[in-house]
Amino acid sequence: MRWLEDGSPAAVAAALREVAPELGDQAIAFRAGRVEEDPVWWMASGVAGERFVVKFAWSEPAASRLAHEIAVLEALEIPHLPEVVASSTDPLLLVTALAPGQALFDVVDTLDQDEVGRQLAEFLGALHDPGTARRVEAALGGLPSASMQPASTNVLRDRFPRWIRADQQDAVRRWCDWADDVLTAPRRGVLVHGDLHGGNQVWADGQLSVIVDFETAGLAEPEYDLRLFPSTGPGVELLTATLRHYPGPPLDLDRIMAWHVRTALADALWRSEAGVPLPDHRTPEAWVDDLTNRFTALGITP
Repeated sequence: MRWLEDGSPAAVAAALREVAPELGDQAIAFRAGRVEEDPVWWMASGVAGERFVVKFAWSEPAASRLAHEIAVLEALEIPHLPEVVASSTDPLLLVTALAPGQALFDVVDTLDQDEVGRQLAEFLGALHDPGTARRVEAALGGLPSASMQPASTNVLRDRFPRWIRADQQDAVRRWCDWADDVLTAPRRGVLVHGDLHGGNQVWADGQLSVIVDFETAGLAEPEYDLRLFPSTGPGVELLTATLRHYPGPPLDLDRIMAWHVRTALADALWRSEAGVPLPDHRTPEAWVDDLTNRFTALGITP
């Protein structure tokens, strides 16, 4: 595996000419992103010729994630995958067709939540099917665990309270205790996407077009893949709609919310400690208030 020397336009253009010579003369518009100090995040993408997405990496940890995504996409046989135009591990590069549409985050408020949930449930049913995991595991020679596990509840109990109001701190500690209890017994593992937020979904005219970014795909319980749904869209209707339509064995709402609590608090924690704005540019206190409202809407008393 040979990753790029750096993330410069010249290095990416040279790799593209090597991997897909027919695209080598296309102008590449690079997507702005925060430069991370940790080499595991030294990965980015750009749009070539306004028709193709070029994904690349310039460190070994990031390259391993991208190589994993390439292998997973080659093995998967389910709907709504990106169309792979070219891929290589020497040099490491993934080129997919640019799918028309918008991220779910940008349009979710304008869509029928039940219909969105139905389509996402259909995708998840195919991804979580045991046969899918067996096929990908055989192709890859094994399947790792999903690679975006949130911070532990011990970390959250110790470091998160300083970022919220005093009247919220007991509730957060109680949620952590509850999440530990709910997730004590392990569940069956399936192939999960691992990072199924609204920015990784492309929708066009109310239809799910493509799901992208499979670099964290791996084994986890199916509830793990829905942990971001409670905060996507107005209220919790997207989550409940997806659960209504999910074609596999019924999913456990408590487990989804336990993963959701850990993920939301962990995201708010690392961003606050790093001085990075939260995705919606609000505060950890507001996120805790949102979690309280979601529990109430779902009839859960942790």
